[in-house]
Amino acid sequence: MTKRWNSICINCIVKKHLTSYPADAPEEQKITYMNELFQILLNAKEDQCGAVISEKVRQLKKRLFGIAPDFSEIKHTFNQLMLSLEDEIYQKILDSDNLLYTALQYVMAANYIDFGALKDVSKEKLMSLLSEAQEKELPKEAYEKLRSDLENSKTCVVLTDNCGEIVLDKVMIRILKKLYPNLHIEVIVRGLPASNDATIEDAVEVGLCDIVPVTGNGTAYTGTYLPEISNEALDLLQNADVIIAKGMGNFESMNGCGLNIYYLFLCKCEMFINRFNAELFDGMLIREMDL
Repeated sequence: MTKRWNSICINCIVKKHLTSYPADAPEEQKITYMNELFQILLNAKEDQCGAVISEKVRQLKKRLFGIAPDFSEIKHTFNQLMLSLEDEIYQKILDSDNLLYTALQYVMAANYIDFGALKDVSKEKLMSLLSEAQEKELPKEAYEKLRSDLENSKTCVVLTDNCGEIVLDKVMIRILKKLYPNLHIEVIVRGLPASNDATIEDAVEVGLCDIVPVTGNGTAYTGTYLPEISNEALDLLQNADVIIAKGMGNFESMNGCGLNIYYLFLCKCEMFINRFNAELFDGMLIREMDL
């Protein structure tokens, strides 16, 4: 069993959620909330990750306070922003010397759009990261293994992460279809609303469903927790020759599973920065088999 639960995640959840309740809530209700929050932390299993525990906390808030964060407006805003850039970025990739490499650079930069991991997500910072995307080098060994796997595979599954970012996942898939016309590609999104993560509704909005089959994973976790995803999503993953998994949540929930996964994300929290000896917003391309 892979140990995913750790002190950094516990500390992060306590800081983020311990006092995040309505100011006018009755004192007794606040105490009940705090007690149950700590029970969730105490009962967490070693193979559960922050995405799983955060969803339990969200459900607790909804039950006690009726709090249900609505990211629909934010998601629509960033989906539309990235759609307005889609053609321009696609052309930049086509104009580059290495289409796959450049597509991965751009799609990694867009992983910045994460309202769960970051306190502030600004359009200005996003545009800055996109403008610098082609300057960020990918790990050579992991990239060459991914390229080889894509050339020699029949099936590929892409696990998406955030809203907006899903537009560049679409761009990457357009490039994959151009480079590997015989590769069958399918996409898995979150099955239910999970922070600002992409769902079927987002996939429809950005036109992803028009170019590849898209499946919801059946859960509201900001990751892919294999013990609880739908049988359909699990079958897709277990039968895929190669998997590209976007975002920290997918790495956090899947590392150690043994599938042929390539994780692609920006480091946006203390745990990832420490684990990979990285700086904030450093990009990572990591092969599951090499962990």
